[in-house]
Amino acid sequence: MSQVSVTVYVVSDSAGDTGELAVRAAAAQFHPLSVHIRRAAFIQSREGIDSILAAAQAENSIVLYTLVIPFLRDYMVEQTSSMNLTAIDLLGPLIDNLERALGHESRHEPGLNHLLNADYFRKVEAVEFAVRYDDARDVTGILKADIILVGVSRTSKTPLSMVLAHKTYKVANVPLIPELVPPKELYLASPNKVIGLTIDPSSLNAIRKERLKALGLPDSAPYATSERILRELDHARSVMDKIGCIVIDVSNKAVEETASIILEHFQG
Repeated sequence: MSQVSVTVYVVSDSAGDTGELAVRAAAAQFHPLSVHIRRAAFIQSREGIDSILAAAQAENSIVLYTLVIPFLRDYMVEQTSSMNLTAIDLLGPLIDNLERALGHESRHEPGLNHLLNADYFRKVEAVEFAVRYDDARDVTGILKADIILVGVSRTSKTPLSMVLAHKTYKVANVPLIPELVPPKELYLASPNKVIGLTIDPSSLNAIRKERLKALGLPDSAPYATSERILRELDHARSVMDKIGCIVIDVSNKAVEETASIILEHFQG
């Protein structure tokens, strides 16, 4: 007998997000028929299960559960079977198979997925921070940052900011230009948070010439001349000395290699 709608109870000893997402993904295959979801989250007792199953039975509903606490999962299996309810154990079979394959018992702890999600959201927040405070567009980010990168143009400040952001560090970067006075916030921040980036003049000259070519400009522009580069590097070094920060030579280093050096400094 066909129906135009059905109710699915999503039962979990955690938030129930995983179960609800699975139901919604399956329900999308039956549009425009209606699948109503009723979430029962943070179930910690047999009595809680009894209450949900009574309601599900009265409505002839489907029960989908993501229970990782063994006694709750076992009780759910027993009760849904005795009540002749349609029940789906979303995680149980997968956990059982993983235990056999890995030769290791699972932790049986609800909510661990949310710990992983929290790390993901910290990464997202760090990336957004890096974008917002890139190239000193907003100097207020300097004092909010976990790491502050300073250096002349083309010393990989922006890509480094992104690599470090994916390690959950909030990074602000500040270009050092002879014609501009560095923001006062740079001297108010802890020198331990500041990383100076320098580079060999000939390496920087080659990088800047390639950059000019990519922009369709002649490589003889002042931006890439040896005189300009030496002036910028001298100015940058004087600022770094005034701050008292460590300085890393990024010449011929991959961004990941420089990031590793920075991480060692902060984690060591």
